[in-house]
Amino acid sequence: MLSKDSKIYIAGHRGLVGSAIMDNLARRGFTRLVGRTHAELDLLDPVAVRQFFDTERPDAVVLAAAHVGGIMANSRYRADFIYRNLQIQQNVIGEAWRHSVQRLLFLGSTCIYPREAPQPIPEDALLTSPLEYTNEPYAIAKIAGLKLCESLNLQYGTDYIAVMPTNLYGPRDNFDLTNSHVLPAMMRKMHLARLLAEGDTDTLRADLTRRPLPGLDTAGATPAKIADALAACGIYADRLELWGTGRPLREFLWSEDMADASVHILLNVSFADLCTPGTDIRNTHINIGTGTELTIAELAAMIRSRVGFRGDIRWDASKPDGTMRKLCDVSKLHSLGWRHSVDLPQGIDRLYTWYLSN
Repeated sequence: MLSKDSKIYIAGHRGLVGSAIMDNLARRGFTRLVGRTHAELDLLDPVAVRQFFDTERPDAVVLAAAHVGGIMANSRYRADFIYRNLQIQQNVIGEAWRHSVQRLLFLGSTCIYPREAPQPIPEDALLTSPLEYTNEPYAIAKIAGLKLCESLNLQYGTDYIAVMPTNLYGPRDNFDLTNSHVLPAMMRKMHLARLLAEGDTDTLRADLTRRPLPGLDTAGATPAKIADALAACGIYADRLELWGTGRPLREFLWSEDMADASVHILLNVSFADLCTPGTDIRNTHINIGTGTELTIAELAAMIRSRVGFRGDIRWDASKPDGTMRKLCDVSKLHSLGWRHSVDLPQGIDRLYTWYLSN
């Protein structure tokens, strides 16, 4: 197992989960934490990744880097999602193995499970029926990553563990209006709609300067032009237009809880703990979640209350809902000694407070 002076490389250390994992490890007293920005190390470049491992020789790796996005991005950029994630995984996990890294934690997603999986979804539901079409390329990449870890363990005796988190949200989230996940996207849209309704042009312009809309020159745009650009995203002063019916059920996990679960598993759980003697070894990955869910419409109401948006919420049923339900079975996680601590209302309050300050 790892000691406080072990060198740990966190791939994706500036992302939503990677940054929280690095902070969690630092609070626990780990001092040799290594991270590289995309400008410093392109994980799509196999030569650069090999040179990095040649130089740094980490004792452990956390692979939190991935090409991610919401339902719109998954639908439009299918090739990007499968190619980039396969390439990142092959490069990082492959070089970890070639450089005799014994401990690795691979972060996937519960979108790996079939569209019609039993609920709550046990780890053994993997590969039992077809995937949800909208995120199929991303899911296939993540399945390949977890199977690569599992297969290296079985053939070469490594100790690489894959964890599959549910929908995550938290500090440093992506609030882009076209490619972010549902919770941060909804929060920002309601925030901007409230500013429109209040006629708070200065705050609205400041928000769009910090997080620009493609094609909009925020500094030179008139209020009318800003309103037109927001309308293209379904944001109006009197209403908000959201994709789907609002009926799908979703589970949400605070990113700092996810980081704590990840570090707990990295430090305390080995591959042998996840194997049942006398059986075929498969599905050794671990679901990470809360075990609770709510509808997207209920989520919208919760965010609306915190943000203070008073307009209508209209659902566009011509747009895809995605999987109707995907609740994690977290019994394996609980048996390994970890449970979440931040419930959704508390997390939404924390995230909106963070957003206003950043």
